[in-house]
Amino acid sequence: MDLAILTLLHILILVYWLGGDLGAFYASRFLTAPDVPTDRRLFAAKIVNDVDMAPRTALILAFPTGFLLAQATGWIGGPPIWGWIALGLGLVWLALAWALHLNHGAGGWMKTVDTIIRWAAIAALVGAAIAALSGLLALPAFLAVKFLLLASAIFMGLMIRIVLKPLGPALVGLTGDTPAAAEGALATTLKRARPLVMIIWALIVSAAFVGLQPALFNGAY
Repeated sequence: MDLAILTLLHILILVYWLGGDLGAFYASRFLTAPDVPTDRRLFAAKIVNDVDMAPRTALILAFPTGFLLAQATGWIGGPPIWGWIALGLGLVWLALAWALHLNHGAGGWMKTVDTIIRWAAIAALVGAAIAALSGLLALPAFLAVKFLLLASAIFMGLMIRIVLKPLGPALVGLTGDTPAAAEGALATTLKRARPLVMIIWALIVSAAFVGLQPALFNGAY
């Protein structure tokens, strides 16, 4: 029963990750639609930001649920307390992410801590994957591959943050003295971000496929 529940939770995380990303992706098109009034564009931006919390939440919860699932299947060893620690750390990170969202991203030190956590997660996933594939860590090969895919997804998310930095000023500029310039900046910013979002989709689907097909990789069972 525990294994079934953990598996269901991990699958639901995939569903909300991709579904939320798709919703935000679709709503973002209204930000640059020339026939949409400015007030509705600003409302669409709020919708995008709120809906985007689904994939952000899913990304964070993927780690503790994945760790608990890997423990339940025996793919990762160690005492059960490790799973509870992973869950606790994941919930702390999730609370931080939501605090940032509710403060409209103006979290100051919270934003810095969140970024550090993401880089640390990338380093930990890549390090564990390399150790597993080189035989230094007793992990199935398919988990190592999944770690690399998830690390790449987190990295792409950080790159999207950089690309989207001009988005806020561009939205504000729609109601300013130079709306045409703001229109151009908005369109350019979203055009650069959309391919990165699609790459994340491909990475997530690939990670899910790897997780569902462990027998394809050596040492899975």
